[in-house]
Amino acid sequence: MQRDPATERPWTNWGRTATAHPARVVSPRDTAEAAEAIRAAARDGLRVRPIGSGHSFSAVASPESGVALDLRHWSGIIHADPRTGLVAVHGGTPLHVLNAELDSLGLAMANLGDIDQQTIAGAISTGTHGTGAGLGGLATQVEALELLLADGTEVRCSPSENPELFAAARLGLGALGVITTVTLRCVPAFALAAEEHPAPLEDVLDDFHGLAEAHDHFEFHWFPHSRGAMVKRNNRHAGPPQPLHPVRHFLEYEVVENRLFGAVCGLGRSLPALVRPLNRFCAATWSSRSYRDRSYRVFTTPRRIRFVESEYAFPREVVPDVVRELRDVVSRLADPVMFPVEVRVARADDVWLSTAHGRDTGYVAVHQYLGMPHRQYFDAFEAIARDAGGRPHWGKVHRLDAAALSGLYPRFDDFRQVRASVDPGGVFHNSYLERVLGPVDNPT
Repeated sequence: MQRDPATERPWTNWGRTATAHPARVVSPRDTAEAAEAIRAAARDGLRVRPIGSGHSFSAVASPESGVALDLRHWSGIIHADPRTGLVAVHGGTPLHVLNAELDSLGLAMANLGDIDQQTIAGAISTGTHGTGAGLGGLATQVEALELLLADGTEVRCSPSENPELFAAARLGLGALGVITTVTLRCVPAFALAAEEHPAPLEDVLDDFHGLAEAHDHFEFHWFPHSRGAMVKRNNRHAGPPQPLHPVRHFLEYEVVENRLFGAVCGLGRSLPALVRPLNRFCAATWSSRSYRDRSYRVFTTPRRIRFVESEYAFPREVVPDVVRELRDVVSRLADPVMFPVEVRVARADDVWLSTAHGRDTGYVAVHQYLGMPHRQYFDAFEAIARDAGGRPHWGKVHRLDAAALSGLYPRFDDFRQVRASVDPGGVFHNSYLERVLGPVDNPT
């Protein structure tokens, strides 16, 4: 079992919203080492949290003063069956690694989010999703899981094997055990035709449901102090890829969307009075582009500018009104908003703690550049979400607790019962889980 003293420094997530000082960091190379690390932590009275890329903005992965189980060595595909599309992968595999390995096998994930730095275990455990009215989040692509439980034993679960555990663990917040293996149902590799163009925000909101239904993958971005939106429509295409020219790709994604926009954000942070005109300037610079490429290259984009994010899931029919209300609130904020709002959609699913459980869903995500005031903005958004039946993304910033969340999820108490049965001592507990799930010893 590897314990590198150099890694035993304060743990901080990507968005710099959570910091912890674990007692030790352990990097197991196999399940036997991980099981021993869990048992050793229990003997020492320490809790355990598996850590991946730290891309959650909430403290869901925080190891606090316990044991941080670093799964960096658990990466790669274990076996794949291109005929059925079933692929078993180590839980610590980063999505960008998984995407490349699947492509080499002629396979792909049916849907992805726009960031590919998370591990597959972390992504499904926190409810990562992409966009598409006919598609669910990443957890809906899971066919089976293998977990290390609080006593160090390994168990497999699927719809036919330990089905209650599977129902909870597909999106388990890391509260049930350490995911060692994920079996995914993948699809044949495919290309996406991407169409991106600016449009008036009000026009997009008026045609929101039509756009969602007309395209395989639809989303839009809106700079809060502007009247324009960037509409993104991605559709499956049988033709060969026609990617952006490498020079244009570099200029638009690396120079404009990262370096130049990062400089603009830094200017706005230093001179807040400039944020609103800078925001409108950024919206005015949006331009159309069309290209075709491998699906995972279209779904994901580089995100090098650090920000803080809150996201809520709503019944899809109320999303236009939510955005309109948010627009009104933003106009009254004391501190302006530098980052765009992102709006996506998803199909209803049956995953117990999925934000799309039981209802077709629209997602509204608000962001603020790191280091700029965001609390008033996020609180105002959360008030809108509360009145509109919003469910917070488990990996994003929110203030809800178990009492509030229990009314939003029909199977919430079932999840807590499963948690109490597999981890009665709270080995995988932390303060975030205490807040959102309640105490381990009080599952109902």
